[in-house]
Formats: sequence, structure tokens, C-alpha cells
Amino acid sequence: MDPDSLTFIFINAALSNNFVLALFLGLCPFLGVSAKKETAWNMGLATMFVMLVSSISAFGINWLLNEFDIQFLRLICYIAVIASAVQLVEMVVKKFSPTLFRALGIFLPLITTNCAILGLALFQTFREYNFLQSLAFSLGAGVGFTIALMLMAGLREKLELAKVPTVSQGATMSLMLAGLLSLAFMGFAGLGSGHA
Repeated sequence: MDPDSLTFIFINAALSNNFVLALFLGLCPFLGVSAKKETAWNMGLATMFVMLVSSISAFGINWLLNEFDIQFLRLICYIAVIASAVQLVEMVVKKFSPTLFRALGIFLPLITTNCAILGLALFQTFREYNFLQSLAFSLGAGVGFTIALMLMAGLREKLELAKVPTVSQGATMSLMLAGLLSLAFMGFAGLGSGHA
């Protein structure tokens, strides 16, 4: 498969190089909001939207900064755009779903400092993706982030019904599950490389 094709970029970002389970970016919301599937789904959608807006904005900002030869402002501009996108999401969620806003709690504004969002903008810039490739990359990363959240939430909900030794409950179990999911996603490492 051609590494510059949109399909490859999407699958690579969603599975092979999943931001949470392969690159270990965005672990705070992954561990903090993955207790319930409904909350995990909504957080995944919010993060996907912020990733999409950040990706489009980063592409435009990078083009503009290159035109004026002021690339040293790239990081500051990316952070400002990400913070603005998160504020937009926070206002919309608070207006239309106060219950969800309370359920997401501190993790919604923490999307601003989510290293997966900033990593997305920096990765696409350094890989010199064009506009469509940037969109495929951001959607793939968002889908991968949501998949990771949903898998973790599903496992944690099932384990609530199981008899787990006291020593393994809580954060210990969450970290063990995250490690096992990460190992499972290592199986996608050669996906699309063209090797048997």
C-alpha cells in the first residue's frame, strides 16, 4: 500500500500508530474518562472534533508561517488554536448537554493540554502532509483515540461485574488493562507495509 495514500494514512493513525496505545499520547483522558462507555464515546467525539479543527488550522497556520518565513511561531500558534477549539467544544457541550458537561468534568478542558492534539499538529507538519492527507490523518487519529477509549471503557465496565482481588482493583487494574490493550495493538504494527 502506498504510504502517501489517504487510506494508509487513516489506517496507520487509527490502528498501527494509535496515538494512545502505540505512541502513548493522551493517556490522561484515556485513563480518566474510560470508566463508562457513554462518557468515553462522548469524550472521543469531542477529541475527534478538536483534532479535526486543529489539523485544518495547523495546515493553514503552517502555510502562512512559511509564506512569511516565521516558522519559529509555529508551536505558540498551534497551542492558541487548540485552546480556542477546546473552548468552543466546552461551550457547546455546556449549552446543549449539561449532564455530559458534568460527566466529563475536568477532562474536557484538559483536552487543551492533551499531548495527542498537539502531537497531531506537529506530526502532520513534519511529515509535510497536504490538506487531504492532514484530514485523513486527523480523522484516523480521532477514530483511533475513540476506539482506545471505547475498548478501555468496555473492559472496565465488564470488570465491575467480576470478582477481582483487592490488590488489583482501581488504578492498578486500569494500568494492567492499558498495557494489555497496548500489546494487542502492537499486532497492527506491520499492517499495510506490503510484507507478508
